[in-house]
Amino acid sequence: MKRRLEIARGLLHSPRVLFLDEPTVGLDPQTRLSIWGYIDELRRAEQITIFLTTHYMDEAENCDRIAIMDAGKVIALDTPAGLKASIGTDTVRLRTADDDAVMHRELIRFAQDRLRFASALVQPVLFLFVLGTGLSSLTEGSTGGIDLRTFMYPGILATSTMFTAIFAAVSIVWDREFGFLREMLVAPVRRGSIIVGKALGGATVATLQSVVILLLAPVVGVSLTPVIVLVILALVFLLSFTLTSLGLVVVARIQQIQTVMGIMQMLVLPLSFLSGALYPVGNLPGWLALLVKLNPVTYAVHPVRTAAFSGLDASPQAVARLNPPITWNGWAVPALLQVGLVAVIGVIFLGVAVKQFQKVE
Repeated sequence: MKRRLEIARGLLHSPRVLFLDEPTVGLDPQTRLSIWGYIDELRRAEQITIFLTTHYMDEAENCDRIAIMDAGKVIALDTPAGLKASIGTDTVRLRTADDDAVMHRELIRFAQDRLRFASALVQPVLFLFVLGTGLSSLTEGSTGGIDLRTFMYPGILATSTMFTAIFAAVSIVWDREFGFLREMLVAPVRRGSIIVGKALGGATVATLQSVVILLLAPVVGVSLTPVIVLVILALVFLLSFTLTSLGLVVVARIQQIQTVMGIMQMLVLPLSFLSGALYPVGNLPGWLALLVKLNPVTYAVHPVRTAAFSGLDASPQAVARLNPPITWNGWAVPALLQVGLVAVIGVIFLGVAVKQFQKVE
């Protein structure tokens, strides 16, 4: 009522221009709205021009023209619509280390699960020392003086990461069942980053596991130099990345862990046995040779064996017999092309997994 009386006092002499200095300051919202209704009604009834100052942008929006002042100077003058158009829309950008966060979580889980680490080493040790030793008497005359365990070692080293790499992707199904994945999906994190982090984390964990297998090299007569070790680790990481990406393609939209375990078993065993890890890839029956060449794991196992055999004290004939080149219609596939093929397949699998994961609800 007091503010209305003050405005009425300014109208006693019927002015054509009315100046109002913050007419609603200190008032509650309901009274502010009432005052503004009165001012608008007054403007229309008396046909007067009103100049007013205010700090409330919602009040200024009711004016025909707005002048924004700063330090006593007019810095903007236009209609409310014109001022809004000049500013544009608000843009909020968030940057997060999404890939690193998911990958770091995978490493923490691996470090805390010692039983998983130990169990993953059981199969390669059995293949290398039990199967390799048991079959040595049958193959002694056909390996050119090279111990069968020495031949099997590079293949087992490469394929020992298969179970760890592929089953690292299975953890995304566990996350979905226990609700952790839902929390990641509603966070300001790109869905593709979750998949990339899983792939990098699984590859890193599998590569770390292969370091333990590398320590067994002297036991089976394989001599490794620092350069050879670095080459082998790089190849194992690449293979693990490709296999983890393949696993992510399979599990991207699977809801139950019971379903994915059976699928993974059917996937891992053929990839392992058709990779040439346990036998030379030369002089195979036609059907088996075709399957081996169609298996992407083959093109990682062969470079690993080539690197491991580079420091082997054996005749060139024996090395060539146990590690023949992979050929396409008689053309020997170069090692760099084999590595590049594995990398390209891994990137393709990762892209498919990301696309599939985008559709997850």
